[in-house]
Amino acid sequence: MLQSRTISATETTGGGESSPDRWDGLPMPRRLVAIAAVSFGVAVLVIDGSIANVALPTLARELNVTEAAVTNVITLYQLVMVMGLLPFAKLGDGIGHRRLYQMGQVIFCLASALCYFVDSFAMLLILRAGQALGASMALAVSVAVLRRIYPRASLGSGLGFNSVVIATAAAIAPTLGGFIVADLPWQLVFVAAAPFAVLSLLLGRALPESPVQPKGNVRGDIISALWSAATVAMLIGGVQVSTHSGDLLYGLAIIAAGIVSSVFLIRRERGRQRPIVPVDIMAIPSVGLSALAAVAVFCSSAVLIVSLPFLFEQAMGYSPDQVGLLLLPYPLTLLVISPLAGWLSDRVASTKLGVAGMAVTIVGLLLMIFMPEQPGWFGIAWRLTIVALGFGFFFAPNSRLLIGSTPEDRSAAAGGLLSTARLFGQTTAAAMVGVILSLGLGLGPMPLIVSAVLALLAAGCSMFRTRTVASQHGPVTVQDVGA
Repeated sequence: MLQSRTISATETTGGGESSPDRWDGLPMPRRLVAIAAVSFGVAVLVIDGSIANVALPTLARELNVTEAAVTNVITLYQLVMVMGLLPFAKLGDGIGHRRLYQMGQVIFCLASALCYFVDSFAMLLILRAGQALGASMALAVSVAVLRRIYPRASLGSGLGFNSVVIATAAAIAPTLGGFIVADLPWQLVFVAAAPFAVLSLLLGRALPESPVQPKGNVRGDIISALWSAATVAMLIGGVQVSTHSGDLLYGLAIIAAGIVSSVFLIRRERGRQRPIVPVDIMAIPSVGLSALAAVAVFCSSAVLIVSLPFLFEQAMGYSPDQVGLLLLPYPLTLLVISPLAGWLSDRVASTKLGVAGMAVTIVGLLLMIFMPEQPGWFGIAWRLTIVALGFGFFFAPNSRLLIGSTPEDRSAAAGGLLSTARLFGQTTAAAMVGVILSLGLGLGPMPLIVSAVLALLAAGCSMFRTRTVASQHGPVTVQDVGA
């Protein structure tokens, strides 16, 4: 039941929740069809982004390339996708979010179909770039589409359900990829996600239309789009070069060039209306600090998940199949907690949930740091469950606050910012684990300590966000869902 209550201004800063836009979600049963369409679309992006991992040894053998070179199948996909997020978010404002979302799915399906005929490594890389291009178009506006599906009072629940879809697809991808590699032509690994895109397209008539924004300075947008993509390529590419090519100095030089480019690009974007790099919404404390918290928490969780297989297999002596089972409590816990956290974020201040979640995660990580050398499967499982419990109570509420604090007409920019934060955090985490392993510290507590420090940073961003917004605006009264 709707009722008026007093909450922190962090819930509403930026006009998102108190926007004059009268749109408040799709009517039933169209809303259910639209949720299914977006769910299948999200499953496409998650499965295709991770399914190829298990096929890398097979690809290296079948295409006669080195193990180092074959990792470009993953790296190129991630790089192209993250390069396009912010420019495509702006393009979606100009042509309509649903239109761009479905254009991306069509491009993805075409590239996926052609992957079945791949017979060379160069051709595979080209088509993977095509898949990433389509995925980037869809991902850039997926949150904006999602925001218009759900009523404002249920946005947190919607983001929580979206997290369940992501966790489920992430759990399915390795098993599906392993089955295909073992029993079917390896090319089908890159086609497996396409049926989900087709289902999403068939149901896509139910998706909401979005207001089309004025095109503005087209020439300036093109320059900013290319500049933004190049800057992201330098930042992410530099990290990849530093950790995978063995040329640390060259990678650091690329990262430095990307940082310099970022400074000048942000300075340029500050003087533009509706900029491609969303400096306007990042200036809103509840958005900018939520984005920084998202980078920290995604980096923290990825450091944990990337490093644990090395600890379990090389230090504790578990076999690869046992390692997979040992990690299972993490996604299973997120499956249960994510919808609950999303539902609660519609009723409880997101900062309270997020800070409490990070406190639980840090406790869980400390328990893992000080666990016995051979804790047994149950000793690992309950500790990892505590860690995942804390992460689950942070992801959806933090995302809800970031998206809900953004004006309605900048939803795509907020979604692109959130996706960029997630991918940048995960890429940075892989680099961190690579450095830790190269220093010979990967089999000890160091990765867990790094993960805990990053979780503490995420909690700190949330607490500072509350103080900053409260000092600027004070408490406000809004229409929200009653407890």
